[in-house]
Amino acid sequence: MKVVSLVPSITEALFDLGLTENEIVGRTKFCIHPKEKVKNVEIIGGTKNLKLEKIKSLQPDIILANKEENVKEQVEDLMKDFKVMVTNVENIEDNYYLLKTLGNLFNKEEKAQQYNLKIYDVLQNSKINSPVKAAYLIWKNPYMTVGSDTFIDKVLKEIGFENLFKDQKRYPEIQAEDLAGADVIMLSSEPFPFKEKHILELKEIYPDKKIMIVDGEAFSWYGTHIAKCEDYFKELVSEFN
Repeated sequence: MKVVSLVPSITEALFDLGLTENEIVGRTKFCIHPKEKVKNVEIIGGTKNLKLEKIKSLQPDIILANKEENVKEQVEDLMKDFKVMVTNVENIEDNYYLLKTLGNLFNKEEKAQQYNLKIYDVLQNSKINSPVKAAYLIWKNPYMTVGSDTFIDKVLKEIGFENLFKDQKRYPEIQAEDLAGADVIMLSSEPFPFKEKHILELKEIYPDKKIMIVDGEAFSWYGTHIAKCEDYFKELVSEFN
């Protein structure tokens, strides 16, 4: 079966489940894991600006898309000629069923279940003793954070953080002064590449507040990725226990 993946975390999951470069024939430029395997797969643009003609020339049997990461009009265009599966992962339960569905689709049921069990273990064994209010920033100029209806919010909650902006939806713009109520300000490594200098900028406003860079992939990549983040999450929560 020839597969085109329009979603970085799903590309990673497909390889983790055991598919090969012979089956995964197209991926976006943001599909970077596993590095040694994706380099052999044709790039079909970015998640938001797909090269439709290139995808069509690959004649895939199935295209895997995502409601949030891909542009609706582009996905609908592909649906005219190809079988397209549109995923929507907003919480850990959705992620469980995503892996289960992929396992069933590609006859990798056992591997999918192993990853689901591992993800459950990782999240169960990485917990803060008492809730910590966190502001999780994904963008700068303007600052943007995450609301309660996002996968990132659910991962934060699973390991014991309380999202300062849980009363908001999607990815609201905020001001630096809106961060006053946070016990910790988390600067994600993606999609905006926050660095140490951005910590220093916020330290000028909040000199006594804990401000840290966090691994954006660990919080936002659904699929199999969390299964590989056990050490990372344990180290992270240890700073608060």
